Amino acid sequence: MKRFPLLLCVAAVLALTFPTSALAEKALHVYCGAGMTRPFGEIAAAFTKKTGIGMEVTYANAGQIQSQLNTAQEGDFFIAGAAEELKPVKKYVSATRDLVKHIPVLAVAKGNPRNISGIKDLGRSDLRVVLGDARATPIGKIADKALADAGLTGKVNVVSRGVTAPSIFNALNVGECDAIIVWKENVTAAMDILADPAMDAYVKTIPAATLSVSSNPGGQQAFLDFLASDEAKNIWEKHGYVVLN
Repeated sequence: MKRFPLLLCVAAVLALTFPTSALAEKALHVYCGAGMTRPFGEIAAAFTKKTGIGMEVTYANAGQIQSQLNTAQEGDFFIAGAAEELKPVKKYVSATRDLVKHIPVLAVAKGNPRNISGIKDLGRSDLRVVLGDARATPIGKIADKALADAGLTGKVNVVSRGVTAPSIFNALNVGECDAIIVWKENVTAAMDILADPAMDAYVKTIPAATLSVSSNPGGQQAFLDFLASDEAKNIWEKHGYVVLN
């Protein structure tokens, strides 16, 4: 009889610790837009360090992620470059949470050597422009819409289309073009952002979508809680994103 209270204490401790241990044994599978590799990689590492829950992250363009999710029908989260990218996989999305603003900009080489004043100048025949592939990435769709609204459809010397945001800014970085439309956070110190009010109309929001095909609801909730923390928000801000409160 004297051992019974001790057994109850041990059982209580096990009950409290088991959920965390179980979560730590099962990694979360997250799909994330390739343009967010740096901030999200840091967020994933910080989350694992804090909770012990592993993160298996697939970085790819939106089209690739949509295809993989529709085929595999598994995963826990989709961190998309824009809310519109969730539509092709909406049957797998159980809920969304807006995280940060995704701001598209017109970028040129440092010092603006070609004297480009704004998006309307992209119609100049002496300029080489690299844009995103509208079939693969949201920044490509935004670029096409911005050019159409400026009356420049078919009038821009687009020398290539990048399938991810990193491939777009790399083209400018190595001198393969004179201007790009890319996400603000992708711009490096070797580039200048041209202030053009016309681009303000295309600001998007990055959502975290929880997937209904997840078999780890406890892990999902733990990560959602972390995304709402100051630690996660500070990482986003460090990489140039505007956090949504």
